[in-house]
Order: sequence, then structure tokens, then C-alpha cells
Amino acid sequence: MVPVRTDQRATTTLWRPTGPKELDLVRRLDWRAWPPRLPEQPIFYPVLNEDYAVKIARDWNVKHDGAGYVTRFEVESDFLRRYPVQQAGGETILELWVPAEELDEFNAHIVGRIELVHEFH
Repeated sequence: MVPVRTDQRATTTLWRPTGPKELDLVRRLDWRAWPPRLPEQPIFYPVLNEDYAVKIARDWNVKHDGAGYVTRFEVESDFLRRYPVQQAGGETILELWVPAEELDEFNAHIVGRIELVHEFH
């Protein structure tokens, strides 16, 4: 994770591959927060690199949801230190595992808006 300075706070850029339903909920939250997890989703998984997010959105979300999207957002770096980087496969398959019950606090540390950066159909 490479910190970036934004509004005098060091932030880290994260990406989130998502399907159309979750993206619609983010839109309803004015692009400022992630919606609560469903009961079968105990973990929120933001990823640490754009290529990995693109692969998931393009190869998994499109197949299962008909569309896949990649979002980018900044989170306060100091806050993220509580979540160890998880290597979910190869060297570049890196993600954070945020327990669902901590998502409101995670959202409170997002700096700026969540941006839509890629779309696949």
C-alpha cells in the first residue's frame, strides 16, 4: 500500500470490483460509503491493485451478474494499518479483509468519493 497525501491526511488508494446491485447501492449512498454486507458476506474485500480488481470485475462479475465494475477510493492510511494485507493467490493478488461489523467505521475513514473507473459487460 502506497500512501498518498490528500487534505493533509495520508491516504491509501484501494479498488473494489463490484456488480450492478452493489454499485447501485453505492450510488444511493452518494458515492461516499459501501453498503452493509449481506448475512452471507461476513467480510468486505477491497483490493490493493487495479489489475486484480479488473480481473475480478471482468472475469467473475460479468459472468455472474451480467456486468462488472471497478471502483477506486482513498482511505486514511493510519486507519488501514489495523488490517493486514492478505495475499489471496499470486504475488499481486492482495486484498484487505474488513469484518462486516467494522464496515461503518471503515466508511467513516474514506476520504472523498468512491469513483467508477472501469465498466465491463
